[in-house]
Amino acid sequence: MDEVMTVADAGGNRALYGSPPSQNMLPHNLPIISAFLAFALAQFLKVFTNWYKEKRWDSKKMISSGGMPSSHSATVTALALAIGLEEGAGSPAFAIALVLACVVMYDASGVRLHAGRQAELLNQIVCEFPSEHPLSTVKPLRELLGHTPIQVAAGAVLGGVVAFLMRSTS
Repeated sequence: MDEVMTVADAGGNRALYGSPPSQNMLPHNLPIISAFLAFALAQFLKVFTNWYKEKRWDSKKMISSGGMPSSHSATVTALALAIGLEEGAGSPAFAIALVLACVVMYDASGVRLHAGRQAELLNQIVCEFPSEHPLSTVKPLRELLGHTPIQVAAGAVLGGVVAFLMRSTS
């Protein structure tokens, strides 16, 4: 006769059914809290780094892409490092997060940076069109899309600091 094992029979077998519900809730998820905190802090700091560079306050920097530090880099670095600190550098989750972080940071300082530079050039060309040209009234393209390697590195350092501080306070 075949026996059937139910969830109730298995009891608290974490290997089959995951962590208890109290550990699956967001407040206990150190990696995601670290990632969101690093993102928010990087976006907040952009207002001050923009003021330092341009000597004017621009609160729109808190919701814009590009600039110093890279919030994308801060987010993925905090996520990867928090996972590594929590689960170990040999875990599959850390490997996935590390590869994701590398791809995001490469993209931010490569493809997106060059797309922004192309947008700047295209906007200059459109400005030189005569007013009767059909493209002379086109809305300008966003120019600040990517990050310089220094902005990416600053974001990564910020994300690492946030992950370490979050780990030490939990």
